Amino acid sequence: MEVDLIFRIAAVGILVAVLNLLLARSGRDEQALMVTIAGLVVVLVILVQRIAGLFDLIRDLFQLG
Repeated sequence: MEVDLIFRIAAVGILVAVLNLLLARSGRDEQALMVTIAGLVVVLVILVQRIAGLFDLIRDLFQLG
């Protein structure tokens, strides 16, 4: 696992946490929830891309496709 992947996920998490806190304190709870969901989707997209790359590597390694 690459270190930049961990840093990217951590950066998204910190950004989402700060935005969530700011929006929740200003009384915009629905928007805070949407920011949290958007952050989760971004992290999942990053992980799915890495997992797809892993499957491609395994397929090439074993010459399956």
